[in-house]
Amino acid sequence: MHVLFVTPYIPSLIRVRPYNLIRSLAELGHRVSLVALAVGDETAQADGIRPYCHRFHLVLLRSRQVASNLVSALTRRVPLQAAYGHSRQMMRSIRALLQEEPVDVAHVEHLRASMLGDAVTGIPRVFDSVDCISLLMERASQGSPQIGNRLMARLELGRTRSYEGRLLDTYERVLVTSAEDRQALLELMDRSGVADAPRRLVVLPNGVDLEYFCPLPVEREPDALVYTGKMSYHANVASALYLAREVMPRIWWRRPNTSLWIVGKDPPPVIRALAADARITVTGFVPDMRPYLARATVAACPIAYGVGIQNKVLEAMAMATPVVTSSRVRVALGATPGAHLMVADRPEDFADKVLQLLSDATLRTRLGAAGRQYVMGNHHWPTIASRLTEVYAEVAGEPAE
Repeated sequence: MHVLFVTPYIPSLIRVRPYNLIRSLAELGHRVSLVALAVGDETAQADGIRPYCHRFHLVLLRSRQVASNLVSALTRRVPLQAAYGHSRQMMRSIRALLQEEPVDVAHVEHLRASMLGDAVTGIPRVFDSVDCISLLMERASQGSPQIGNRLMARLELGRTRSYEGRLLDTYERVLVTSAEDRQALLELMDRSGVADAPRRLVVLPNGVDLEYFCPLPVEREPDALVYTGKMSYHANVASALYLAREVMPRIWWRRPNTSLWIVGKDPPPVIRALAADARITVTGFVPDMRPYLARATVAACPIAYGVGIQNKVLEAMAMATPVVTSSRVRVALGATPGAHLMVADRPEDFADKVLQLLSDATLRTRLGAAGRQYVMGNHHWPTIASRLTEVYAEVAGEPAE
């Protein structure tokens, strides 16, 4: 099968979902032609995905074009997320590729690329929403500690709900990572009168590269907690602040030497300021998350608000690092509290779970091993990609291979 993959960024080890789907599709014997946007200096990331592509077209999106897109969205019924990645050059590249050789199905990734799907004609289209962005905005409007994020989410929420509710007018299938996101989108599409939305909304979970994220032969540092994620993302900022301000003081009261590592690129000033406490390390960009996950005693992953499956949790579990997270994450994963990971929502309960793990090496070993077994059985990328090919075959009218 020949798949046209359209993304608003370069798939990479940071943009793990499209990267691993494309890689797994190629390893399953399918041809993938990728048309991707790049903003700023992201072009260096292209080398990682290029070997898995039958063809690869990279389109630069200038900052001034992004600004123009966002301004134009204010006068239209288009959310800023959807307007962000609009590019006439990108649409020309898509049309040119479709004219050069037959393509069976188009796969468009994320709300930022949703408008680019208009360039795809004559073949079935699948849209990977990843998450329900309206649900994320609803939670951000209520739960973000930063007033700017709350106001922006409230301003965008109505337009985003309306836009997401119409996605099935354009695409034959819409993918999401969790049943919760599917239900939220289903409610939006029901309002728009899409009669067969339940059949066309498909859960395709996130996975883990189990060969890359695996236990390393290093000693874990005592009383070391790790939180990972792209720190320019507002939901990660909110969670890191919650961990540092609400949870850590309760842990320090009983174990004052406990350290916290906040690991991820582009931390804003409010996160960098946390490092004024010598017990908190804010790394910024690191070339490899694995050494931090391998050396940490516990992965502390509270979710102040968010949607979908959290990659940070899957990656920690894959490395046999015991995880404490929020119940919302557990629901999206389907893992069993106490067996595969620890779950707590209130800051005092979260601190208690972390302290329990810090004081019990046997429990840490058992939970870490069970967590890795869980992701091996439920979140292996080749298995997920095989399910994706079934979706492609359904919309292309071909039997699944």
